[in-house]
This record gives sequence, structure tokens and C-alpha cells, in this order.
Amino acid sequence: MAEEVKKRVFSGVQPTGKVTLGNYLGAIRNWTPLQEAYDCLFCVVDLHSLTVAQVPAELRKNTLDLVALYIACGIDPSKSILFIQSHVSAHAELAWILDTVAYVGELNRMTQFKDKSRKHADNINMGLMNYPVLMASDILLYQAEYIPVGKDQVQHVELTRDIALRFNARYSDTFAIPECLLSKSGSSIKSLQDPTAKMSKSDVNDNAIISLTDDPDTIRRKLRRAVTDSDTDVNCVRMSADKPGVSNLLNIYTTCSGLSVAEAERQFEGKGYGVFKDAVADAVISVLQPIQSEQKRLLADKGYLEAVLKQGADKASRIAQKTLSKVYRKVGLIPKIN
Repeated sequence: MAEEVKKRVFSGVQPTGKVTLGNYLGAIRNWTPLQEAYDCLFCVVDLHSLTVAQVPAELRKNTLDLVALYIACGIDPSKSILFIQSHVSAHAELAWILDTVAYVGELNRMTQFKDKSRKHADNINMGLMNYPVLMASDILLYQAEYIPVGKDQVQHVELTRDIALRFNARYSDTFAIPECLLSKSGSSIKSLQDPTAKMSKSDVNDNAIISLTDDPDTIRRKLRRAVTDSDTDVNCVRMSADKPGVSNLLNIYTTCSGLSVAEAERQFEGKGYGVFKDAVADAVISVLQPIQSEQKRLLADKGYLEAVLKQGADKASRIAQKTLSKVYRKVGLIPKIN
């Protein structure tokens, strides 16, 4: 009896800024169970980070830190393909081909392009506009059927689908059409200082985020300073649209502790925000400390990380090259003779 072929999943994170609790709860943590049900590729998308000026030494360090963090968070290199984007040249090669079927108008409409153009007005480069095309290349190279994303990335997956459908219509069926795999929990962790905005690793206010490398004292201090709400009833810990600050902390607490919202609301009934915030800190610390310890251990074993990355790049390259060769043939390029 033939073995069932698993559907393929692709996802990646940029090695820039500080990986936050929001990144972990909304994305990375949810990757671990996917490894059992899907054929997974997890990538450190270092080429994407170049759209904003980087300090080279910091980028190299952050990239290796992120690889170790992936593994510390539960990504198993024996079950999934773990690699660095720039180690597989096909990403950049396919992106150029896809540029020829992507339209300027649709790239101009991308929310992330508009946001980054405002934040980096002195460096509005073509990479900023082309970012979604490279992302489409990341996905389509591996014929990925599912992409685990937050709501802010849905627009990019939709563009990837449009590009794939357009290419398939022009050159015949070539790419699988990917679908979003939205997280059921932890997908909307907000800023500790502005609970109407998501917790972002690019936030200039360090008190707005919890970094995965923050020590326990820092985590507790940041959560004690977290914005709650302007009402006078500090004994009312409940999930409500008119209490975005408390709702955000409840989301963090329940996601880290495993309790339901109703259970958490009962637990803190009449106990005040101070007690509640300390409990949130305890829950976050209990989740992050094992990850921090394992990441530190992995970073001390550079040989192991290099072996993982070589194996991952080799496996990813074989899959990517198969797709790229098909694309080159379909658009009319003469194949290289080995």
C-alpha cells in the first residue's frame, strides 16, 4: 500500500530586531505540531531583511541566533527542513522570473510596502516593493500548499496565489496554489504600550515588547508597566472590546498557561491588576526560560548548527531546483548542460 504523501508547509522569519513573545505565540510555537501532520520547511529569510539597511556582523549573529531559537522552540531538523534563505540561490532566481508576471500596481498596494516606505522614507528601495515577489518565490519554489501566517501576512499570500495562477495560465500548470493556515490561538498578541497595535519586533519602544531573550526581571518589569485600561474598576479582569489592554494580557496569560479565558477571569475575580500582571509574568517566564536555556546550549555547539544548516540547504536545494528547472523550461530558457 502506497505511503500517504503529506501536504507541504513553508514558513519563515526575518533575522532582524528582537524575536518577540508575539512572534513565538502567534507563529513559531504553532509550527511544532505541524511537523507531525505536514512536510515542513522552515526558513530564516535573511534576504528579506536587506530591504532595510543592516549592520553585517549583527545580521550574521542574528541569523545564527534565530536558527538556534527555531530548534529550541521545537523545530526538529530530523522531521523538518531547516535552512537559511540565502543558502538556496533558487529563491532569488525564481523571484526574477516572477517579477515578469507581477504588476507594479498590485505591488504598490501592498500594506507592508506603504508602512515601510513611511518608516524608511530615506531608503525606499526596489527591494521594499519587490518583497512580496521574493516571498512568493519562497513559497512557490517548494510547491507549498499551506502557509502558516498571521493576519498581517494574508495579503502577501493572496498575492502569491495571484502570481501563481497568472503564471499557470500563461505557461500551463506549474505551481501549487497555496492557502493560509491561520493560527487558532496566540495570533494577535498586542503591544504592551499600545494594545491597539500588534507586538512588533521593529517597535522602537523596548517596553512595548517582550523579547524571547528577556530575563525574568525584565519580563516582570515590562508587564507591570503594561497599559491596562482607564476604567476605575481595577478588580475587573475580563476579555472585552472596551478593555483592550487587559484583554491583551489575558490573551498572553491564557496562551501561556493553557487556561481558558473563563477560567482566567474566575481566577482573578476581585484580585486587582497588580496580582494579575504578576501572574502573567510568571506564566511567560515559565514558557521562555526552557527555550532560553536550550538556545544558549545550541549556540555553544556551532558545529552542530552548521551541520543542520548544510543538511537543510542540501535538501531544500534539491526540491527548489526541480521547480526552477521546470520554470526555466516553460518560459523558454535553454537548460544548462552539466
